[in-house]
Amino acid sequence: MRTGAVSRKTKETEIEVAVDLDGRGTAHISTGIGFFDHMLEQLARHSLIDMTIKAKGDLHIDDHHTVEDTGIALGQAVRQALGDRAGITRYADVLLPMDETLTRVAVDVSGRPYLVFRTHFLRDKIGTFDTELVREFFQAFTTHLGANIHVETLYGENAHHISESSFKGLARALRVALTLDPRQLGEIPSTKGVL
Repeated sequence: MRTGAVSRKTKETEIEVAVDLDGRGTAHISTGIGFFDHMLEQLARHSLIDMTIKAKGDLHIDDHHTVEDTGIALGQAVRQALGDRAGITRYADVLLPMDETLTRVAVDVSGRPYLVFRTHFLRDKIGTFDTELVREFFQAFTTHLGANIHVETLYGENAHHISESSFKGLARALRVALTLDPRQLGEIPSTKGVL
């Protein structure tokens, strides 16, 4: 079973995350931030990772701590579920269209965290959600998963579509990269023998 569970408690947030990498994309998400919940549901559904995420944060201040800490905990839970990463496909990329928007996402689940985020929003908010928090989530998730993730919106205007295509693109790339390759089961996908 490739599952992981993380509890993270700080003075700012309390986060509980559980994942099953070999799930069906079932999501039970509650962060107190409606738009963010919607993005996390897309991430679960299109990656086929079952996710349970419960977050309580200092939303009376703003959404930043809750979004960032959720990214940290989710990255840690996926990393835990991967174990030594033996047998995974490791690399994947996708072009994800959403109406007028096209976003490219490439992933290397290498153990080496690095984010390239070339996505720009024409508006500061989607409803009440700060668009700059999309990058904050991706940075936290990338770092704590230990992956090299590139996200680039090639074109687009609608902030909701840009955000959603980024999350769905990540989901579809993870769906492939985390899949066990039957030709290398038990093998580390690296000439170094370790990730």
